[in-house]
Amino acid sequence: MVEELVAAGVSLASVGVVYVMSAARVVKQYERGVVFRLGRLTSNVRGPGFTMIVPFVDKLRKVNLQIVTMPVPAQEGITRDNVTVRVDAVVYFKVVDASDAIVQVEDYRFAVSQMAQTSLRSIIGKSDLDDLLSNREKLNQGLELMIDSPAMGWGVQIDRVDIKDVSLPETMKRSMARQAEADRERRARVINADAELQASKKLAEAAQQMEDTPSALQLRLLQTVMAVAAEKNSTLVLPIPVELLRFLERAPGQMPAAPAVPPQPVQEQLPPAEPRLDPDPGGSNSRQD
Repeated sequence: MVEELVAAGVSLASVGVVYVMSAARVVKQYERGVVFRLGRLTSNVRGPGFTMIVPFVDKLRKVNLQIVTMPVPAQEGITRDNVTVRVDAVVYFKVVDASDAIVQVEDYRFAVSQMAQTSLRSIIGKSDLDDLLSNREKLNQGLELMIDSPAMGWGVQIDRVDIKDVSLPETMKRSMARQAEADRERRARVINADAELQASKKLAEAAQQMEDTPSALQLRLLQTVMAVAAEKNSTLVLPIPVELLRFLERAPGQMPAAPAVPPQPVQEQLPPAEPRLDPDPGGSNSRQD
């Protein structure tokens, strides 16, 4: 009798261990458990920790609540200004309602991925090339709103959407490079012209100062000679006194004017008289002796 009781107790313990093992579940901290009892969703969502379900009656599905990083495949489209581009992005989202993520959509990851691709192509068609290259923050916000609107019904919240890269055709890259080079050359010419203008103003002020103080020009000449001599080269410097230069500058203005020469009367020269030829050398009226 005792042996039968022991055997029955061992059997019951074995059954209990098997029941506990089949009913026991462990939900991690970043997960939530959704229980279906005979195919119907129960109202309570199991939190993290140890939990029990009814074997062969309940079915537990775990949902990850961590932020998911999903790359969006590159989408090729035509911008509003008729430029063919290829854009890829990345979506950050998380599940905020485990029950809706299981019940409302078959596969919320696949649904978010398809919605992100469709929204990205729509954003490409509505934007200009300059907006895709320089105004990405605004496009990211618009893309986030387009994906987040239907995702809220799936128990999914879009945390962030970023456009990663914009690929351009080679011809467009060369055109943009030529435009940038021309713009840099234009700015360089403007800077050089501005520098020449400022230098000319300073030189004019320096010339005015040297004109008021003649010794300043002599000192500047001596400084130039010292600078050339310090380099130890074969340059020959012949300084010219400033006074000589000033004398040469004043010389043409102080030279006396040459006396005016009165005009000489022009004598008209007659051509020499030609010898007169007598048509009758002997003379028709001459007397004959």
